[in-house]
Amino acid sequence: MKTTFKALIAATAVASIAGVAGADEVKKIGLAVPNLQADFFNQIKLGVENYGKELGIEVIVADAKNDTATQVSQVQDFMTQGIDAFIYIPAGAAAAAVPTRLARAEGIPVINVDRFPEGEPGDTFIAGESIESAYQVCDHIIKLAGGEGKMAIIHGQKGTTPEVLRFQGCERAINENPGVELVTQQWSQMWSPDEGFSIAQNMLQAHPDLKIIFGQADGLAMGAAKATDVAGLSDQVIIGGYDGDVAALEYLAECEGPFVVTATQSTQLMGRLAVDSAIKVAAGESVPERQTPNAVLTTCEDAPQYVEQHP
Repeated sequence: MKTTFKALIAATAVASIAGVAGADEVKKIGLAVPNLQADFFNQIKLGVENYGKELGIEVIVADAKNDTATQVSQVQDFMTQGIDAFIYIPAGAAAAAVPTRLARAEGIPVINVDRFPEGEPGDTFIAGESIESAYQVCDHIIKLAGGEGKMAIIHGQKGTTPEVLRFQGCERAINENPGVELVTQQWSQMWSPDEGFSIAQNMLQAHPDLKIIFGQADGLAMGAAKATDVAGLSDQVIIGGYDGDVAALEYLAECEGPFVVTATQSTQLMGRLAVDSAIKVAAGESVPERQTPNAVLTTCEDAPQYVEQHP
């Protein structure tokens, strides 16, 4: 599933060209995101805003701060502001279908990104290929550990699409290596470095012989790396992350520390694809049910190019 950096940039250019013709149908887009403290969602926001600016489209953004009730209220407010399209990333699994229903009741195109609202899909779902790329990350760190040892997983928010799919991919790698024992796993709420630190600290205290940690987001992996450093176990523990956050890529580019690999998502491309899809749906054109930009396995050797220009 590896995709070259040049291919990702080329795909972005194609996406940009595709949307221009119908841009006059969409003048205002509402973008609902779970939490702008996370670099992942900020990168998607940048993709939407920058492309919207190129096309003369106003983008209004609502940050739910990981609260589903807040997000529902924000989307209700969108409906009063005359948006022509709605780009939606659910803040959580609970009540995820409500914002889609609100937009559909007003005849507004709905573009789902990253997280799928069960029971109420939008016009298209844009998300990275989580299963295969999570498998690649876990396979990589397991091989670096010699194919054996005690392993921990720090999950994202329970029940969300990326949390579920990333576990499926990682579990496959674990099952292929009978010498690996998954001894502990815990779920986070915010996918944050602070949670990664505290969760990993507890894991390392309970299992001081841990060799492998998979953080389902780079924030979690970065927190786990800090906890590993504090515990004096950086030479023992190998950590993998996911997303390709800017801070994580900068860390990896140093080629030091226990956090050694991530899967870099094409987050800005996702934002541009979302805008293009909104324009097409508003113009009565068909769009694919699912659009899946690849994530790219990224080690310290690969990280500098993504620090220079994030896809």
